[in-house]
Amino acid sequence: MASDSDDEHLRALKAFDDTKAGVKGLVDAGITFIPTIFHHPPESFDPLVPLSTDISIPVIDLHGHRSEVVSAVKAAAETLGFFLVVNHGVPEAAMSNTLAAVRGFHEGSLQEKDPYYTRGEGRRVKYSGNADLFRSPAAKWRDTMYIDNADQLEEDVLPPVCRGIMPEYTRIIRQLGHVLFGLMSEALGLRRGYMEEETGCLDALLLGCHYYPACPEPHLTLGAVRHSDASFLTLVLQDGTVNGLQLLVNNNKQQEVWVEVPAVAGALAVNVGDFLQHVSNDRFKSVVHRVVSNSEGPRVSVVCFFRANMATLYEPVIVDGSGSPRYRTIKAEELFGSSRNILKSASSSRTALDNFRL
Repeated sequence: MASDSDDEHLRALKAFDDTKAGVKGLVDAGITFIPTIFHHPPESFDPLVPLSTDISIPVIDLHGHRSEVVSAVKAAAETLGFFLVVNHGVPEAAMSNTLAAVRGFHEGSLQEKDPYYTRGEGRRVKYSGNADLFRSPAAKWRDTMYIDNADQLEEDVLPPVCRGIMPEYTRIIRQLGHVLFGLMSEALGLRRGYMEEETGCLDALLLGCHYYPACPEPHLTLGAVRHSDASFLTLVLQDGTVNGLQLLVNNNKQQEVWVEVPAVAGALAVNVGDFLQHVSNDRFKSVVHRVVSNSEGPRVSVVCFFRANMATLYEPVIVDGSGSPRYRTIKAEELFGSSRNILKSASSSRTALDNFRL
């Protein structure tokens, strides 16, 4: 039976959702204390895991010699599961225009955003304050617009501020994905086109257009709880003004530490997702990460998820010297479901892949 506090919490969630103004609406209203629905339990902040400044994020120049680039990608994917790329072929204008479009959407009027506000499935463009608002233990300090395969949409499906910009950016990012998956394939000792041709890793590209407003009490909430991505690869474009993305890694003493991802001018961040760890049979690491809240802001980021085909069966690729399979064959929908369940426990140390180990 639901308690009075549970009923009150649900009413608060519904009241927030009914505004359709998202977290930005709270900031615009001039709040100085965040609502309790955004309060995360102390364990969500990993109080025993320190923030380290001793670990550097690899920066890989994609214009380098092919063998050296493959070697650098392999080393980064096997250790941190994360790296930055420069000379990646995405024009500066495309990146700045995309960030401006995302900022413009989130800072637009309620009337402009209202047509896209939904919690329903099946919409190719949807916006909300917390997509998992009613499923998570605590709300996140973030608003998001999701765009599914933007380069395959009719222009009038997109918000006016995004038309022409998001389809072009998605098209360019898909080209970069072709390059990165070729490098990943070679790093696994496979032919260059293996990942693309055998896994369909370029078929589905979801954009998460995040807006993290300045928070009056950042010590009480998070922009994203610790999690790994249910993707093959995730590419992140940051606006470079406010940091917040942090990785959970092991230091040279094999102790877990958080490492902040710096904003490097012109760079894109690349992180390995759960599907790539599964297909690589644990050779590549799906990095656990989070986004902390900040009293500065807003922070804007565009996250591109190279996702799996829901109906496809995936199994680990075994090459000479990589041992026996560590995971069972799975359907994409199984891993997505596992990821959603993990996120219901914001402090969970498990990952979605743990449920499929042999």
